[in-house]
Amino acid sequence: MSNSNKNDHMTRRQFTILTGGTLGLAAIGSWGLASAFKENKREVEPDDISYQENEADVLVIGSGMAGLFAAVKAHDAGAKVMMVSKGRLGSSGLTPFAKGIFAYDAKTEKLSPEEFTEMVSRSALGTNNPVYTQQLAEHSLARVNELREWGFFESNLYNKAFNKPITERNIPLVERVVITHLIKENGKIAGAAGFSLDNQKIHFLKAKAVILCTGAGGFKPNGFPVCDLTHDGTIMAYKIGAKVTGKEWNDGHPGKAKNPAACYDGWGDMFDQKPSTTSVEIRHDLGVDMNYMAYRNGGSGQMGPPGMGNQKNEVKGGPYRPEEFSERRPDGPQPGSNERKRPPRKKGDGAPPGMGGAIVGGSSAGMAIHKSEGLVPINDQCESNIPGLYAAGDALGSYMAGAIYTQIGSSLAGSAVQGGVAGEAAAKYSKSSEKPSVSKSTWATIEAEMLAPLKRDAGYSPAWVTQTLQGIMIPNFILYIKKENLMKGALAYIEELRDHHMPMLRAANLHELRLAHETTNMIVSAEMKLKASLMRTESRCSHYRLDYPEMDDENWQAWINIYKGEDGTMQFEKQPFGQWPNEAVFT
Repeated sequence: MSNSNKNDHMTRRQFTILTGGTLGLAAIGSWGLASAFKENKREVEPDDISYQENEADVLVIGSGMAGLFAAVKAHDAGAKVMMVSKGRLGSSGLTPFAKGIFAYDAKTEKLSPEEFTEMVSRSALGTNNPVYTQQLAEHSLARVNELREWGFFESNLYNKAFNKPITERNIPLVERVVITHLIKENGKIAGAAGFSLDNQKIHFLKAKAVILCTGAGGFKPNGFPVCDLTHDGTIMAYKIGAKVTGKEWNDGHPGKAKNPAACYDGWGDMFDQKPSTTSVEIRHDLGVDMNYMAYRNGGSGQMGPPGMGNQKNEVKGGPYRPEEFSERRPDGPQPGSNERKRPPRKKGDGAPPGMGGAIVGGSSAGMAIHKSEGLVPINDQCESNIPGLYAAGDALGSYMAGAIYTQIGSSLAGSAVQGGVAGEAAAKYSKSSEKPSVSKSTWATIEAEMLAPLKRDAGYSPAWVTQTLQGIMIPNFILYIKKENLMKGALAYIEELRDHHMPMLRAANLHELRLAHETTNMIVSAEMKLKASLMRTESRCSHYRLDYPEMDDENWQAWINIYKGEDGTMQFEKQPFGQWPNEAVFT
C-alpha cells in the first residue's frame, strides 16, 4: 500500500466502515497484508508459448448477436472475414439470456418509424440518438426474418442457429481466444492480438477493419449473467485512442433474494424458453428506482420497480419518471404482439412469481443500459473515431434506446441491426484499404504486455484485486445512489488499485492470465464510471445524484465522452444531444 498521510488514512478508514459487507471488508481490510502478495507458482512457462498469424479483410471480435450479423453481412458484401471469440458462438456474453427480440412491422404498427423514434426520445428524456433509434425500427424485421430462416426461434439454445449461416459461408471461427490488444499502425486499425485458453498459443490477427462485438461488462456481480463480460473491447479501444461514452449510466436489472444467480427477466420468468418477438411497447424501466427505495427505507420489505407487485411506493422523491410512462404494464401482450404472456398474478402478490421473496436492484453492477455505453460513433455506420475500427451492439455507445430501458426486446434486435450495418460498412472500408503492415517491434511490445502477469515472479492474484474492487464499487450508495464525497472516496481506492496493484497482477496459468486482463479492464472502467458520474452534476434516467437530484437541461443536454489524452491521462468532454462528434462544439 502506498504511503498516505493521517487525514487520507482516516478518509479511507471511514469509507471502509461505510461500505459494509463481509466481502468488501475482508478484501479492503487485508489491503496491506503480505498474504495478498504471493509468489507466482507458474504452471505455464512463457517460453513454451507459440505463435500463430492470420489475416482477414474484416476481423469480427465477439460471437453474440452483433458478431453473427457483422460476420455474415461483411462476408456477403465481399470481404474475407474471420470471427474470434472469448467464448462459444451464440453461447457466451448476454446473447443466450435474451429471449425477446423487437420486430417493427410497418403493416401492423400504429406508430410510424418517426413517431416511434419521437416517443422513445420522450421516455429517454432526450438521451437517445434518434438516428440509431429509427435505424432499429427500419431494419429489425429484416433481421428477425433472417433469424427465423436459420431456426433461431426453434430452440432455447442459440449455437445451432448461429452456426448455420457461419458454416454455410465457410467463415473461419476461432473460439476461446482472449483478445487483449487492438493494433493501430499509421493512425488506423491494423488488427488485434490475444491468447488461446485451450493451448499455449498467441494469436496475431492482421485485418484492414475490425468490428468490436464484445458486449458490455460489469464488475462480475452475482445474480446476472454478465460475469464473463468486463468491457474488454471498450478498454482496448480506449487505450489506442478511441472515444468512449455512457459510463455514468446504470442498468437496474433486479435479482432474487432466493437463488440470486438464477436469471430474471422482469416478469419472474426463467430464461429456459424459446425466444419470441415483441412489438412496439415503449416504457421507462430498469433505472435506479429500486435502489433509491432501498436507500431511503433500508431495503426492508419487498421492492420492485413501479408496476411490479401491488405494494405502493410510499417513498417520495427519487429518480424522475415522465408521467406519460408512469402507468404499470398491463397483463398480457399488446395488440398485434407475438410476445409471451405474463404469468397470472394473484391479489396481494408482492414480488413477481418465482422471485422467492424480496427483489433488489443492482444484480448487473457495473453495466449500463443496453446500447448506452461503448465506443462513440461518428456516423450512422457504427464507425469509431479510429479509421477502420467499428463497433456494434452493447460495444457501441449508440444511445439507440437512450439511458433508460425504453423498448422491450430492442437490445437483441439492436445488436442484430447494428451488427449488419457495421459488417457492410467495414467490408466497404476494407475494399479501399491497403493490406496492413505491423512492425516486429509492435508485436514484441504486445507480447510483453500480454504475458506480463505470467512472467511476474510474485504479485497479487486477480481474484483478490477483483474482490477489493467489488467491495469499493458495488455498494448501493456508490454505484447507484450517488453523491460527491462518497464517489471521491471510492475513486481514491480505485486509483490505488490502478497505480499500485494493477501493475503487479500475477498469473500462474492461462485462466489466471485471462482474469488478470479482465481485472485490469474492470479497474479502468471503474475509474471511468466514477469520474463521469462526478462530472454529470444532475440526475437523469439511470444516473441519480442525491446532491443534484433534478435534471439540468441548461447544462446537461449532452453525452459525456472519455478519451486518452496525449499525456496518458483520462480526459472528458461534453457532446450535445443529437449531434455527431464532427458537428459538436465540445465543452
